[in-house]
This record gives sequence, structure tokens and C-alpha cells, in this order.
Amino acid sequence: MSAAKADKNEKVIADNRKARHNYTVVDTLECGIVLVGSEVKSLRNGQLSLEEAYARLEKGEVWLVGCDIQEYSFSHQLNHVPKRRRKLLMHRREMGKFAALATEKNLTLVPLKMYFKAGRAKVLLGLCKGKKLYDKRETMKKQEMQRDIDRAMRRG
Repeated sequence: MSAAKADKNEKVIADNRKARHNYTVVDTLECGIVLVGSEVKSLRNGQLSLEEAYARLEKGEVWLVGCDIQEYSFSHQLNHVPKRRRKLLMHRREMGKFAALATEKNLTLVPLKMYFKAGRAKVLLGLCKGKKLYDKRETMKKQEMQRDIDRAMRRG
């Protein structure tokens, strides 16, 4: 399947831009997520925050912790809990590989973005290593230099 068809089939709900600033992404993995009905409706309205979210491996399962999906306003009084832990769906071998790398190399599992793909909610999970302050400054300098080069090329 081509990239154009995949993009047309994908609707981004939220992007964790802060994660790419604070972490160096080593590897990524797309996985599903277990949700209740009011959470899905809330996601379709774009009421999601991935700022403080991370994933954790517990008892052979991967859980998304700290993800804030706001309550759906038109739901009944038995609405979902906004910051509850949500189970992530992935194959056992992917779980083993990611978990082994995370514990072995002291890496963090961070959700990079959440989106709907063919009507199903998906999470792009990144295996990340924390950046130091000087790494962040170096990245910003490189981006600024690239921006200046692009401007100069456009001017001719």
C-alpha cells in the first residue's frame, strides 16, 4: 500500500510534539488501544492530551499511563475516568522486544501520537532516550541553521 493511501486513511487526533523535543526517538511501533464508548466519542472531538503520558510493562501487558481523555459531555452519569490506565494491544514478540530494549538500555516508552486508522484508535509508541539540556540546544541550533539555509535558497 502506498504512503498516500495510508495518509488518506489516517486521521490524527493528537501529536505529542514535546516528546520529540525532550527525547531522542530510537524506534517506533504502532499499537491498538482498549477504549470504552464515551472515550472514543471524546477522541473524535479531539479532547486528548498526551503531554504527561508514558507506557509501562506490567505482568506481560503494556499499559498507557497518564493519558488524559476528557469526559464526553453528552454521555450519561456513568462516564469514563479521564486519567485511567489503558491497555495497549500488540503482539507478544513486539512486547518482548520493546520491553527488553526499554529495560536493558534504560529507555522510556512514550506515545508520540494517537490517530484513527480505518476507524480504529491507534497509538504510535516510541522507544525513547531522554535528551540532556545541551542536546536540546544543539538540536535547536541545527534546525535554525537549516531554516536559514532554506530561506537563502528560496531567495536565490
